[in-house]
Amino acid sequence: MSIEGEGLKARVSFPIVIEKLLDLSRMKRRRKLQPVEINPLVVDLSHHNDVADFGKVKASGYAGIIHKATEAIGFVDNMYAIRRGHAMDASLLWGAYHFLRPVSIPAQVDFFLKIAAPDNTTLLALDHEDERVPLIDAKEFLLRVEDAVGRKAVLYSGFLIKEQLGNRIDSYLAGHRLWLAQYGPRPVTPRNWSSAWLWQFTGDGVGPEPHSVPGIVDTGIDINHFDGDAVKLAAEWSGPTTGEPATA
Repeated sequence: MSIEGEGLKARVSFPIVIEKLLDLSRMKRRRKLQPVEINPLVVDLSHHNDVADFGKVKASGYAGIIHKATEAIGFVDNMYAIRRGHAMDASLLWGAYHFLRPVSIPAQVDFFLKIAAPDNTTLLALDHEDERVPLIDAKEFLLRVEDAVGRKAVLYSGFLIKEQLGNRIDSYLAGHRLWLAQYGPRPVTPRNWSSAWLWQFTGDGVGPEPHSVPGIVDTGIDINHFDGDAVKLAAEWSGPTTGEPATA
């Protein structure tokens, strides 16, 4: 073939290659945007919820409860201690969370751990969604909890952690499991984590179904997806030991 013919062939084939690459990119993007198959295994609760029967919650396939324990340095959820025994009697995993406010971090940690009264099986979580709380305060809370109990707490957040971190990588936070709040068909995890450990996919009736749980009277419940079965969830629930607790 002549030189001119080779040049024509290159000019014709190059756009075809580009178009194929674009098609491949579109296919990958469509696959990424596919809704996640929801696996609802965890419910988070507070005194606002009306729980009728934890046995029915368990029988319907749920494996864990994360209950609000405290907020700031003065609010105690009066249903936390009452429901703890009932949930554990139903063979549900138990967890406690603290709603962080812009007041003394050491005082909030002490208050939370006093009320949550965690044992080695209790999941501990920080609820970080108050825009007035800087990221450094959330990190201090997590550090103090780890120093006190010898385990890392789970970090719960949604838009706030995305705004505060942006595209930065924070190795300290990356060492904590992310409990992501995002009411949509799929989680969009901040770059700091490869994936969310828990995904709160619905709350207040917003987001994918289900919006209700057998054994809990109200609807619009906060329900969470876990990428695994109940056995895997139980194995990871309270988190690995990272050191001797300061209170030991």
